Amino acid sequence: MVDVRSPAEFAQGHIPGAHNLPLFDDAGRAAVGTLYKQQGRKAAVLHGLALVGPRLEAMAAQLDALAARAPGLPLRLLCWRGGMRSASVAWLAGQFDLPVLRLDGGYKAFRRWALDQFERPWPLRLLGGRTGTGKTDLLLALAERGVAVVDLEGLAHHRGSSFGGLGLPPQPSSEHYENRLALALSGLVDAAEIWLEAESAQVGRCRIPAGLWRQMRSAPALEVQRPLAQRVDQLVAVYGVQDPGALAEATSRIARRLGPQRTAAALEAIERRDWAAACRQMLDYYDRCYDHDLSGHASQPVELGALSPASAAELLLRQGLVRPRGVA
Repeated sequence: MVDVRSPAEFAQGHIPGAHNLPLFDDAGRAAVGTLYKQQGRKAAVLHGLALVGPRLEAMAAQLDALAARAPGLPLRLLCWRGGMRSASVAWLAGQFDLPVLRLDGGYKAFRRWALDQFERPWPLRLLGGRTGTGKTDLLLALAERGVAVVDLEGLAHHRGSSFGGLGLPPQPSSEHYENRLALALSGLVDAAEIWLEAESAQVGRCRIPAGLWRQMRSAPALEVQRPLAQRVDQLVAVYGVQDPGALAEATSRIARRLGPQRTAAALEAIERRDWAAACRQMLDYYDRCYDHDLSGHASQPVELGALSPASAAELLLRQGLVRPRGVA
């Protein structure tokens, strides 16, 4: 799949898995669009030809290289509406006998489809639990055992707290997050239940789409419970390897909510590399936030002690609290 829109358009959101081969760079796209509005189609096309002409050879080589990745299959081309840009690149591919398909309606049509997914009714189930109970690891272990799972945090590249982005790749835009979520959900249309982590409406800077969020708010929840010592060990394993300066900065961001005494104690613990002590200062605040968020859900507690994610997943399946995909 080859998206020929500009780099900025592609970065804002695209069909996951697509390759960006821009016909125009960002400045060129803006100039052609301005000419189209002010002087009409002919002036815009002439300026576009002037911009693209010197790049035709390089673009043709890139198209040929992309086609070689899937021999015998057509290149699937798209632009914003499936109009002039994808038609121009299709013409170029045709000069080298490369088969192509153009996406009818372009990326705009895909976006309509993606947003429609969040208005469909989904059989959602939430996996809840206080900070440090290993919910994400447990969800991934369940997915390995055939349970339908959507990893909200994994798709957002964020763990959901002030510290959630540490050590992870940059987050996608909210638009691209929606695209990734829509494709993940559409692959689970036959599931009797779909498990997600109980989250707030915002995962870092990525916002959970309103239609999906409404369904999450009314979904039943399974609440994972683990001893405090186990939770602290889990948090130390995740965050103890992060840069102390980044940890201190993330702590300072929530200073007003932690209060001056807890903030000072946490920063002192980080400075002396006492990760467990630092975690304990945070947990009171995060536990209160979690308890408030879960209060509106019908939840069933399950004590998992120090079980590994794999063992915990097996236990939930054995007890019938979670069902594999395809089991009614």
